[in-house]
Amino acid sequence: MKAESGFTLLEVMIALAIFAVLAASVLSASQFVVQQSGTLQERLFATWLADNQLNELRLQAPPAKGRQQQSLRFDQREWRLEQIVTPTSDPRLLKVEIIVRLGNGGPPLHHANAWLPARNE
Repeated sequence: MKAESGFTLLEVMIALAIFAVLAASVLSASQFVVQQSGTLQERLFATWLADNQLNELRLQAPPAKGRQQQSLRFDQREWRLEQIVTPTSDPRLLKVEIIVRLGNGGPPLHHANAWLPARNE
């Protein structure tokens, strides 16, 4: 009898099963990377917004003590900045905290702290 060349049905099915498992793993990993990329972009923008707010405060008169919220639009999204100004043990300084969230009120994406002069000098 002449030997046949090629793969048996069992070998082909095992190869397909291995390929299916690998393809599912690659798809899952790529979805994770895409999701993380979006989160990273949101955090980067939140960092920019907090830094911009702190720089504006540095250029203005000392901010009023207390808590203020501000909504703004950036990169076709709504953002919410919360500014908390508190006195420090040094009367010459104010502690300023900026918390940035998306406009829908999700978790904070960035939290920045700075110490500003309590009066213009």
